[in-house]
Amino acid sequence: MENVKISLSIVPQKAVDCGWIWAVFYRQPDAEKKEDKHSSQNRQSFNCADKDMTTSVGSPNQTVASTTNLLNLISNMSGQLSPTDAGNFLSVVDAAQMKVSTSDSPVEKSTLVSFGNAYLNAFENLVSALVVATDNMTVKNIALNNTEVTVLAIGVNASAADIPPIYTKTAQLEIDLIGIAKQSISKSASVAFVSYSAMDSILKPDFFNTSENTVKTMMSTVISATLSQTNNTALTKPVNFTLKHIQGFNPKSSLSCVYWNDSEWIVDGCSVLNSNSSHTVCSCVHLSTFALIMQTSSTPPESSDLLELLNLVCVIVGLVFFSLALLSFALCQWSPGVNNVARINICISLLSAHLLFLLTQQFLSLIRPQQVFCVAIAGLLHFLFLSAFVWMFIEAVLLFICVQNLSRISSKKKEVLSSGFLCVIGYVLALVVVGVSIGLVPEGYGSEQCWIKTAEGFIWSFLGPVCVILALNTIFFIKIVLTLNSTLKNLNAEVSQMKQTKILAFKTLSQFVVLGCPWILGFFINGSEVLEILFLVLNSQQGTFIFVIYCVLNNEIMQQYKQCFRCLCSGHKKY
Repeated sequence: MENVKISLSIVPQKAVDCGWIWAVFYRQPDAEKKEDKHSSQNRQSFNCADKDMTTSVGSPNQTVASTTNLLNLISNMSGQLSPTDAGNFLSVVDAAQMKVSTSDSPVEKSTLVSFGNAYLNAFENLVSALVVATDNMTVKNIALNNTEVTVLAIGVNASAADIPPIYTKTAQLEIDLIGIAKQSISKSASVAFVSYSAMDSILKPDFFNTSENTVKTMMSTVISATLSQTNNTALTKPVNFTLKHIQGFNPKSSLSCVYWNDSEWIVDGCSVLNSNSSHTVCSCVHLSTFALIMQTSSTPPESSDLLELLNLVCVIVGLVFFSLALLSFALCQWSPGVNNVARINICISLLSAHLLFLLTQQFLSLIRPQQVFCVAIAGLLHFLFLSAFVWMFIEAVLLFICVQNLSRISSKKKEVLSSGFLCVIGYVLALVVVGVSIGLVPEGYGSEQCWIKTAEGFIWSFLGPVCVILALNTIFFIKIVLTLNSTLKNLNAEVSQMKQTKILAFKTLSQFVVLGCPWILGFFINGSEVLEILFLVLNSQQGTFIFVIYCVLNNEIMQQYKQCFRCLCSGHKKY
């Protein structure tokens, strides 16, 4: 193995001129060799760019634009450079980065973006020129004032056991270079891993556009990974980057592994695998320029202690009544014509979802750094809540059919409304939605609350089905109320019948909560504390309403409760 260590000190600022570049690029061992037409045109271009950049008479935008032109010229000629000359030019490019990143004058975003792209292209092309073909393996480490470079090249005789870790001071790369080489025609491959320490002032974290109003902080150095002088650049497996945090980590914030797409930072194809207070592991399915960005809410919600306490109490009370309802459905004897399948599964889904969400929020500071665990929780919550809404829709359909014609539902129960058929609809439909969501946007899970991320509209993978179900349930509820109203008008106004009528009316109105219709309030809260409290109370008590409607107000079930209590009391007296 050939291990080459190169250290290049930064070139003085005045040395970043086209005359010096010309001397390096076109120096000839034969002093009498004349310039061809192409060389003359290049020299003229260099001189023009040099004149604009070194004088710095214009605005900061003009100065940066001139530097950008110089970098583009260097990038264009990098393919004709020897490894030695390419190493010299790296100092020039590194100095150009410092010239822009340390400037105190404001520069337009478009100008910075153009410079950043030109800088990355020039640097990556020059690093590619450093690669020398080998049958075994070579490693080159280049240390500049603002940049670290590691170039690893392997040949046909290289083995996986001999390949050293690829890293800089602030990042490490894991890539299946042996697998890539085996797929290449030449059975060789090389990777260039670059860490830029001052690029955050050029490719700023604010260039990461999200729908959330957050403060964005660059949490790592900007890094690049490219396959240089390799025939086949297709990855055999995702690459992992371990990035050292350069800023303090806020546990209440969210981390995003992003890559540069020539105009902005985006997350496509990248996700956070794991994170702690000092390092984050990112996984990406492609190579590019990457960074780690932390998002912190710019306007933290001023949630009152009373509201948080109310939230905790309501959820716990709801969990208790979900449990009581499930015990009643399981232990009590029900009439043969009563179909409790939907109600049982509503209780199971919401009990699991609310309990998991409550525990997640209580231990969020411990769960949030474990990104894989956080993503798994978000996916499971997505499934549980979606299945709960599907079961609410099934309950609305069953209730509507029951109101229309009770005998018809009894006769068709075995054909269409069997428990097995309903379970397939209730859970498989939700599972399909979650599976498609994961397949299309795998990085959409794992927000700062371990829920679905709202960036790029991914939240609609949950809100979309919910909106459809809520709209249909509201229509069914209105139809049920109208049908019952016409039925109640035919009753005589006797006292006993009036009492039953009031109970029936209460049961009917309570179905509005059981069918999940109050979730509609979530779209209208918009900072209203009253609506937020109403939303919290109603939706946390679906289990309470199910228990009251189908257990407490059911005479047969109440008789079984009384008999059970009498047995318990008599048994207690014997002892």
